[in-house]
Amino acid sequence: MSRAKQLYDWFDTRLDVENGQTFLGKAFPAEDSFLLGEVALFCFLLLVLSGIFLGFFFEPSTSDVEYDGSVQKFQGEEMPEAFVSVLHITYDVPFGMFIRRLHHWAAHLFVASIGLHMLRVFFTGAYRNPREPNWIVGTGLAALAMGAAYTGYALPFDEFAATATSIGYNLTISVPLVGDFFGQVIFGGEFPSSATIPRLYFLHVLVIPMLIAGGLALHMAILVRQKHTEAPRDDDLTAGGREVDKDDDSVIVGLPAFPNQAAVSAVVFFFTAATLSALAGLLPVHNIAHYGPNDPASTPGLIMPDWFLMWVYGFLKLLPKWASFTVGPVHVSGEFIGGVVLPGLVFAAVAVWPFIDRTPEPTHFTADPLSRPWQTGVGVAAVAFVMIASIAGMNNILADKVLGTTTGVVNPILQAALLLVPPLVGGLTYLLLRNGDNESPTDEQEIAADGDAAADATGGESDD
Repeated sequence: MSRAKQLYDWFDTRLDVENGQTFLGKAFPAEDSFLLGEVALFCFLLLVLSGIFLGFFFEPSTSDVEYDGSVQKFQGEEMPEAFVSVLHITYDVPFGMFIRRLHHWAAHLFVASIGLHMLRVFFTGAYRNPREPNWIVGTGLAALAMGAAYTGYALPFDEFAATATSIGYNLTISVPLVGDFFGQVIFGGEFPSSATIPRLYFLHVLVIPMLIAGGLALHMAILVRQKHTEAPRDDDLTAGGREVDKDDDSVIVGLPAFPNQAAVSAVVFFFTAATLSALAGLLPVHNIAHYGPNDPASTPGLIMPDWFLMWVYGFLKLLPKWASFTVGPVHVSGEFIGGVVLPGLVFAAVAVWPFIDRTPEPTHFTADPLSRPWQTGVGVAAVAFVMIASIAGMNNILADKVLGTTTGVVNPILQAALLLVPPLVGGLTYLLLRNGDNESPTDEQEIAADGDAAADATGGESDD
């Protein structure tokens, strides 16, 4: 069999390329709708809508203009136009502060909901055959969400944001051989240059959102083409006037996409919008008036990225100085290893995981994490690894504010914890689950004999 035929067959068994489905008849499990993915989708929609509003007033320029607005301490000063425009949005545009806060919290919830959604998929084994393609797409969306947040973080061009953004520039130019080229393309040259804000603005409002929109569309298209995962049934069911065996994965007992699931999704959308509105109305966001415009001659006392990039910052802080080395004309810096290589390996490991934990036959029931000792152990170890790296990113706060010591004392402890704690907690999880008396359904119970003929059903009826 040719490689092309093998590749086609691989996709056909996962996406049912040769047979179509009717979207409105697609079934969603009544008790297991897994709405975290929908929360992420609705956050992106709110980000686009609020971003359009903010885009009407934001000026992506570092040229100095005289400020004439509501903040008295800056009155009459010459400041970068990007900074001035954000001050204008925050204090002078009607509802500007609210929309800016809504955009901020939607970005944080977008990243958080993607992460929680992927954790749910991981621990329940919902990434297994035939859903490997969607897991890869989801991994890419997680990376793009972080990229969108990073590029937006720099746009106000205040002292704190500009200094934090410079870390990304240093990581970019640390790439051997091509780093300077990437620095020119992404940041417009040495940071900050007059082209930095326009380049990041272009990436933030056009390039990355288009990639995210395309990724979400692909993610949803694959979801529609495939069966939805369903929790294992306790007993045989009666649905639509027919008996459905508890091990029959060719039928999903649940709600049709329209009108039932559409109504549920509408509730989720309004609940998401209400939650973000409450956060925007009650909680402040980054106070640019406090930090003032970017000043290359000074550096704020406490600089760190947002929580979802803190683990990368932790790698940079914990990597020993001897990690840098030179091979011939190529210099490999610690910044490149800690800020590019290690995070890249983390994302690569996440992307290839379905091909490590493989199932030969299609699996349409989710699994109980307690019945998967080694997979759950790996997941717990990975979560511990990221958490310790994130704590390391805040090592100065941990050392000074919590322990009353120095980072020189704390860092060796964190380095040891990063290497030892994840395998320890992962191994302990494995041993506890392996020796437990859990009676959850096995993989053999989850796999139907005729997986190739599996089709969604609502109340026992096929989508076709």
